[in-house]
Amino acid sequence: MYKLYGAPGCGSAIVEIMFILTGEAYKWENVEGFEDPGPQRDALLTLNPLGQVPTLKLDDGSVMTESAAIALMLLDKHPHMAPPAGTPERQRFYRLLVWFVANVYPTFTYGDNPPRWTPGGADELLASTNHYREQLYLWLESQVGGGPYIFGEAITLLDAYFAAMISWRPRQEWFAQHTPKLFAIAQQVRQRKELQEALSRNEML
Repeated sequence: MYKLYGAPGCGSAIVEIMFILTGEAYKWENVEGFEDPGPQRDALLTLNPLGQVPTLKLDDGSVMTESAAIALMLLDKHPHMAPPAGTPERQRFYRLLVWFVANVYPTFTYGDNPPRWTPGGADELLASTNHYREQLYLWLESQVGGGPYIFGEAITLLDAYFAAMISWRPRQEWFAQHTPKLFAIAQQVRQRKELQEALSRNEML
């Protein structure tokens, strides 16, 4: 069985949602507080020297990290969780999957702990990353249709990203006001019965 190392409210929530949507069995290993010295961080570092979540331990003992890589791994076993291969929509799926991790993720990497990167201008970095993230979401709003999911009637692994990230800055009130299509998509995913326990554990209800 897969072992998913994560912490409530972190990016591991995205991967947990993916596992539930695909029906893959996994065991949740809570390493809350993993950024601080202590047993939780030590346990994580033995698997992932970068000390990041999600960290996924596979059945053969190998380790997989990076949510997009895990999504593609799951897609190999569950091809229905993306638009059909060889179609323009499948190409858009790949583009937006990488777009999330290449564009949106870094705004949290730098904005969540500004003093780590710029001790003299922490407030400015937080403000600038927040603003840039909002502009990214406004662009994404222009790229999606009328739902109920990002690619229409069928849910995909990409929907797991927004179901989790809508709870992060700039928070749900902003999304409801400025990106109503994205807000509706996220709520559609979050209403699924099978996700309620994971969403509650990640403080997303």
